[in-house]
Amino acid sequence: MLIRRAKKEELPIIAELVASAFKSAEHSDGNEHDLVLALCDSSAFIPELSLVAELNGKLIGHILFTKASVAGQPVLVLAPVSVLPDYQGKGVGTALIETGHQIAKDLGYAYISVLGSDTYYPRFGYLPATRYGISAPFKVADEYFMMLRLTEEAPECQGQLCYPSEFGIDD
Repeated sequence: MLIRRAKKEELPIIAELVASAFKSAEHSDGNEHDLVLALCDSSAFIPELSLVAELNGKLIGHILFTKASVAGQPVLVLAPVSVLPDYQGKGVGTALIETGHQIAKDLGYAYISVLGSDTYYPRFGYLPATRYGISAPFKVADEYFMMLRLTEEAPECQGQLCYPSEFGIDD
């Protein structure tokens, strides 16, 4: 399996992959593929942090990290990570997340936010965002709104997360 930067011409395939990955997801609004397309065409997009997992020439996974901020400090939002159903539970998501974390760190980002599974993301080091003094701009249980501090040297970061407008979240 190869993890690499997504190509712009692959966006239609990526959108289909995302829709397929979330088709039977427990928590899905069915619009994750539309969010990916909107984010990839926004000022929050970071080309180096749109990654695909490729196996034998077939795209089987995708992950996207986009720009956000907390009290004016740049942070990232992981949303979404998508793996085709036949490849879920086989380490594809883990490979995408770990590669994305390393690239984010290399690019100088200190924090990544995720809204997701309280059993999946903590194994990558995500903790409830409230432990860092970071709040969501909407009502959510602490265990689902998480942050990852990429380095011990990361400066303090406190306040409310400001999502890119494509998420449709009014602060």
